Amino acid sequence: MRRVVIVGLPPVQILDVSGPLEVFSSAPGYTVQLGNPGTDTSLQTNRGIALAGALPIHEITGPIDTLVIAGGPGSETGSYDQDFVAWIADASTRSRRVASICTGAFLLGAAGLIDHKNVVTHWKFCDELAQKFPLACVQSDPIYLKDGAIYTSAGITAGIDLSLALVEEDLGHEEALKVARFLVMFLVRPGGQAQFSHMLSHQAITFKPLRELQVWALENLREDLTVEKLAERIGMSPRHFTRVCLRETKMNPGQFVDRMRVEAAQQMIDSSAMGLKEIADACGFSSADAMRRTFLRVLGVTAGEYADRFKSTMA
Repeated sequence: MRRVVIVGLPPVQILDVSGPLEVFSSAPGYTVQLGNPGTDTSLQTNRGIALAGALPIHEITGPIDTLVIAGGPGSETGSYDQDFVAWIADASTRSRRVASICTGAFLLGAAGLIDHKNVVTHWKFCDELAQKFPLACVQSDPIYLKDGAIYTSAGITAGIDLSLALVEEDLGHEEALKVARFLVMFLVRPGGQAQFSHMLSHQAITFKPLRELQVWALENLREDLTVEKLAERIGMSPRHFTRVCLRETKMNPGQFVDRMRVEAAQQMIDSSAMGLKEIADACGFSSADAMRRTFLRVLGVTAGEYADRFKSTMA
């Protein structure tokens, strides 16, 4: 049996613990133990719920297969219990691999485990993590990352994605898919997929004409969406429209259109039986190869790799 230990500095983010707990408990061949840095036999969460059945960390001895460090308000203060940090450092030497969920990466940093490692945390805390641990190579986009025996994930629900990836690493793709289906997961997301969706980010745009332009563009992706055409649609000069687009979306118009086309294609891959050539045409790509290159540039995986990963999750 593979021994998984999940621990964090209270109060922990409840999903940082319960997500991995459910994944590993639903897969065969794992035993899961909650740990508490204090002396209590429960782990306090950020929602006022205490998770029972935790062991004080001084009672957690011996080899560990997977050490999971959960994030939450307790790990976001910048002030850490040095005894707990020392325990993490020691426990890591008897663990096959160490994973952090969300801001649990700060605890790995305090324990000296992310120096010269590619790591990620919740997008809101990436800059702070980089500032506090300048030897770490912090990346803001991926859902999760692996660098040697150190695994880190982005915010909250990304811990479920990382846990599924660890199960897949141990037991194979089909077993991980069984767990995903049992948990009614929509998609086993590849780690390179961006953690902050453009389709979510555009909802926060305050400039109403640009929001309306987005709706129109999404309905007309097969058109040649040049800067000039988009600018004319919104009643601006191309130069002024480019400035507005950069201000509101942090992307130039070409990147903005690429993102919309890629995410529209993702939705079609996710929910239809269309081939990649059909999807490329429907989303306004000049060819399937152009879609492949754009996926690689935007998501870090090709359209074919994304399709293979998703379609294999279907029952």
